[in-house]
Amino acid sequence: YNLSRIHLRRIMFKKNFWLLFVLSIPFYFFHLSAVEAVELDEVTRTVPLESTGSTVTLTPEQVKRGKRLFNGACASCHTGGITKTNPNVGLDPESLSLATPSRDNVKSLVDYMKDPTSYDGSESIAEIHPSIKSADIFPKMRNLTDEDLFVIAGHILLQPKIASEKWGGGKIYY
Repeated sequence: YNLSRIHLRRIMFKKNFWLLFVLSIPFYFFHLSAVEAVELDEVTRTVPLESTGSTVTLTPEQVKRGKRLFNGACASCHTGGITKTNPNVGLDPESLSLATPSRDNVKSLVDYMKDPTSYDGSESIAEIHPSIKSADIFPKMRNLTDEDLFVIAGHILLQPKIASEKWGGGKIYY
């Protein structure tokens, strides 16, 4: 009788341990992402606003929100800053700066998310790239506001400071 009771307690402990472990995972990731945004200093959170050289400092809340929105609307094709449909053009600073027009600041990225053009800027690609202009065929874009686009652009420009060469680095890292 004592042996079966000990065995039963051991089984209950294992079940409770695993249950507690599984239930704590979401809390851990939520807490980790909140801490990650808070730990970034103002210099790190400062990104180019316009091509004129003006900058903007994102708040920790904007950093966190930008990451969440990017992961929900963009990461299926741009995981880690790559472009799955065209690995030659990523979201790394060099690729963004070489686009026409240059897409290496918040305002130009917001413009792109509203009405995307080919890398050389010669034609609209709104029918094949999610955008506000094509929200009727890309439902993920329907409810994004200008502020949402702003924080997504901020997230894109912030990532090279956090992930350095991994952001946009392609298959080597992801």
